[in-house]
Parts: sequence; structure tokens; C-alpha cells
Amino acid sequence: MIQSLLIANRGEIACRIIRTARAMGIRTIAVYSDADAKALHVRQADEAVHIGPSPTRESYLVGEKILAAAKQTGAEAIHPGYGFLSENAEFAQAVIDAGLVWVGPNPASITAMGLKDAAKTLMADAGVPVTPGYMGENQDPAVLAEEAAKIGYPVLIKAVAGGGGKGMRLVEDPANFADALASCKREAAASFGNDHVLIEKYILSPRHIEVQVFGDTHGTVVHLFERDCSLQRRHQKVIEEAPAPGMDAATRASLTASAVRAAKAVDYVGAGTIEFIADGSEGLRADRIWFMEMNTRLQVEHPVTEEITGVDLVEWQLRVASGEPIPVAQEDLGIDGWAMEARLYAEDPAKGFLPSIGTLELLQFGESEGGRIDTGVYEGAEVSPFYDPMIAKVIAWGEDRDEARERLSDMLADSAVWPVRTNASFLVRALEHHDFVAGTVDTGQIGRDGEAMAAEPEPSEATLESAAAALVPLYDAPAFRLNAPPVRSGWFQLEGTPREIALTGGSEDPAASVLVTEGGQAWLLEPWRKDGAHGAAGGSGAILAPMPGKVISVEVEQGQAVTKGQKLLTLEAMKMEHTLTAPFDGTVAELNAKPDQQVQVEALLAKIEETK
Repeated sequence: MIQSLLIANRGEIACRIIRTARAMGIRTIAVYSDADAKALHVRQADEAVHIGPSPTRESYLVGEKILAAAKQTGAEAIHPGYGFLSENAEFAQAVIDAGLVWVGPNPASITAMGLKDAAKTLMADAGVPVTPGYMGENQDPAVLAEEAAKIGYPVLIKAVAGGGGKGMRLVEDPANFADALASCKREAAASFGNDHVLIEKYILSPRHIEVQVFGDTHGTVVHLFERDCSLQRRHQKVIEEAPAPGMDAATRASLTASAVRAAKAVDYVGAGTIEFIADGSEGLRADRIWFMEMNTRLQVEHPVTEEITGVDLVEWQLRVASGEPIPVAQEDLGIDGWAMEARLYAEDPAKGFLPSIGTLELLQFGESEGGRIDTGVYEGAEVSPFYDPMIAKVIAWGEDRDEARERLSDMLADSAVWPVRTNASFLVRALEHHDFVAGTVDTGQIGRDGEAMAAEPEPSEATLESAAAALVPLYDAPAFRLNAPPVRSGWFQLEGTPREIALTGGSEDPAASVLVTEGGQAWLLEPWRKDGAHGAAGGSGAILAPMPGKVISVEVEQGQAVTKGQKLLTLEAMKMEHTLTAPFDGTVAELNAKPDQQVQVEALLAKIEETK
């Protein structure tokens, strides 16, 4: 068995791996960048090594620094987690060449499945059904547009080296193909260093179904059943569950057999996921499920599989990497209950899901029987602009789907984070959406109904009345009268907006401000000050950088007339492209942004003067 393990990752997955390794008596070594010097994974590991500046390309993506840290600490093995270098065949080979144990698949397997076009060809040859599309070498925009027309719209443009929803665009109208292709290639080049794309038929009523597979060095490959990851936003998973709703035994048997066949085709070792797309218009049917891609690593959503099978997938990874066989046979694996996972992010759904950075002054997670929290942060930690803004994975298990869903909803609603914004209330609304409750959700659900889910939540009047009571002296509160309404009210500011609230009580020691929490959301309530200190007036037309980043493109010129919602510029930040639009009809009165310009948070990029 491995005795010492370096984790070439950060955040919640590094903490997750440390937890299992420690239980197995394995010494753990963390690596960290400047921004992560006080991170939770650094605190939890037995030893930690600094590997460079905060940007990933200068730290977590530099294989030489990871190997040097392993040599410095006498690590016996390297676990890559997911993301970063986890699916980099060259790095995997370098680890092996250095005489270390690579906790992952063989480099050849990573290479075989690393490019989506080559992987599809390989899968078709292995008898695994694949979606129709174009996977040719010719990347001329005109050729790609012609192939898209042959396939028939809508189509999906996908980076061949992509993952995590990056380098992917849905095109429903041929007129939008050229712009979508350029944006997709640009994002793919920035994220993966490879701008080649493939074109795929976009499936109507698509459901994203994936199968967890596991192989060992003794020739055995097993599956641990399926997960449904259909609830997505911009091709990124939002809520995952296992098993998949509506999956009958015959379809499951066909699907999992295809997944095992796919893994065996590349002599797969370790944890991997075979991703399929299903046409859910007539329910789940074996003849309407096609291979999409294989992720040659552990998945973010692996906890839901662990919860329904009772298997610790990280323990299996470490045992198989040590040369041991998979500890159970396929017939010994079964499904127990239901599990769901929600990705709690530091982002503001009401503002286009822009990432929210800052100090986690308050961090409380809701609790439930069958609940689990996988996190890489703590109260007082910083959410930086350099990495994925995930705060935690909130997981709930139940005897059946309804129980798991209700428990997860309660855990999210009982969470409280401040002053960083989160998507908790959005997730609660998603879990309560009628299609999700019915188990018929597809990947387009948020695209259709996301605006209502993302709307700015409001605290209830009862919650506001209770909070206001903590801000007024007891003698200012109305006298208590049985079965009578409050006799007076007061003015307060909720997040800077004046608001009249009924007074139903008071405090002997009134506070200057109080934090209101409800439904996973938090608001600051303060006494209203008529001097204007309650916040700046809205509608200024100032277009500010929501976070540090790089200007990718500028679509307007100074003096140009614009309409509400018109694209002004695109900013790349936190590994994603963010489009900034005109808040109302007007004229570009000021323009300070230029392509390739690095900007800081709240930098004035442009100013729109409203048309009178």
C-alpha cells in the first residue's frame, strides 16, 4: 500500500482525498499557490509545499513544480484530483518516469479518450453507440459551417480537448454560427491550448446520463451504476443525482454494458466516467442513448455514487494504484436509496451568475440526516478570483428520490453565507421546479426557466419584522395588544434600499445592523439614514468590471447608440467569458476598455448615457 501521497490539486477535492488517505494511514502532502497559503487543504495535510504565484499557469498547471515538490517531500505517489493536470497524459507519464505511483489511468488511456473526435471513432469501432456529427481535421470556418448545415440545426460546437462546459456553444440559427464558432475557439484556446472543435447534432429533450466505471491492473472492469446530471447551466452541471429517474432495469443493463465495453476498449485502470446523451422525449430508452465522451478521472459528482453504493471511490483509487484488485465483484454491487448533490457556488444568480469574491465572514451549512458536505473553505477564508468559485458540494441521501430531494433543499435553505453571494436560493428553486420534482428535467430546463429561478429573492415579512425588532429600542416598539395589529412601523434599509417594516418588538440593546438569513440567502438590514448613506442611486450607466480579468473583445465605439441588452464587451475571468451589456437604451459616453487589457475589480470600463 502507498505510504505517502502528494495531492496535485486544491480546494474541496484535495480535502476529500486527504480525508480518505488519512483514514488509511497514508501521509498526505499538499501543494499551494500564493492565494492558497491559508487554504483548508494546506491546513489539513501532514505537509505542504509552496509551488508559485496564484495564476494556475504559474502553479497548479506546472508539472515540473509538482514533481519537484514530490521529490522534496519523499512522496511515493501523486493523486491529481480532477481538473488541472488530472487528464494530462504527458504529466501522468512524467510521474511514472520519475519512479512515482500515478493514481489514475494509464497515459495511453488518457490520450485515447482525451480528444473527443478520436474517442468517438474509437467507441464506434468498439460497438458503443455515438451521436451523429463532424469530427474531421479541417477546421476552416466555412467547412465547419457547411458540415453543421449537413447535420441539421440545432448543433453543438465542442472543443475536442474540452471539459466542464468550457469551449462549448449551442447554435440554433445558422446566422449565429460564425460568432459562436469564434467564441468557442477563443475559449478553448485559452482553457486547453487547443482550439480545434467538432460539430455534434444537438439532441432535443436531452438528458445527460453518465456511468461510473472502475478498472484494475488485473483486467477487471466494473460499473457502479449511473448518475443523472441533466440540470445544467451553460453546459455546466448544477445538480446531480443517482440513480437516474425513469431508468428501468433493461435500459440500465444496456447502458452499463456499453460503459464497461467502452472502458475495456482502452484498457482502463482506476476511476472513470462514461458520459452519454439521451433523447428523453419518450422516456429513457436503450436505442436513444449515445456516447458523448469519457472523463479519465474522478468526477466532481462522485459522492452521489458513493452514497448509493457504500463505496469509497478514493480508497479504491489508492488500492488499485497500489496494485490491489477491485475489492468486490460486479454482482456484489447494488443501489441503496437515492442521493443528490448541489454545487454551492460563490456567485450571484440575480446578476448573471457573476462570481462573488471576498472573505467568508459567515459560513454555515445546513444539516440533515443523510447529509454530507464536501468543502475546501472555512469561515474566515477568502474566495479569490483565481479559481473556480465553488464553496461546497452539498449532498443528501434518502430512502427514495423525494426524501433525498427534500433533505437537500432543506440543507441549502438552512445555509448562510456572508458577505459573499451564493446560488443557494437558486438551487432551492431548481429543486422545487415541477419538472425536477417529476424527474423529467432535461439539459435545457434552466435555459427555459432559469430567469425565474435566478430572480433576486426577498425575505418574508415575518423575517424582516423579527430582524427589525433587533434594531429599535424597546421603548420605541409598539405596545403589545392581544389579537391586534402593530400600531406603528419604521424605515430601514435592506441592502441599501429604503423599506418600511412593521415594528412588532424592540431590543434593550439595539444593534447598528443585523444580518437577515432565509432560504439560503443573506441580506444586511440597517436603520435608514436620510442623508443618503443608504446607497448610491441606480441607473448611473457605469459599466464596471465585476472582478479582475482580461478584456477579450469590445463590440462598441465611443459615441455609438446602443439598446438595452446589447453586448458591449466580453471579459474573461475565473476561466469563463462574461458578457457585459447595456443596462438601457442610450449612448456610449465613455469607453475605457481595449482588447487584451487587464482590468481590476470595479474598474470603469464604459459609461452609457440614457436616452431621454
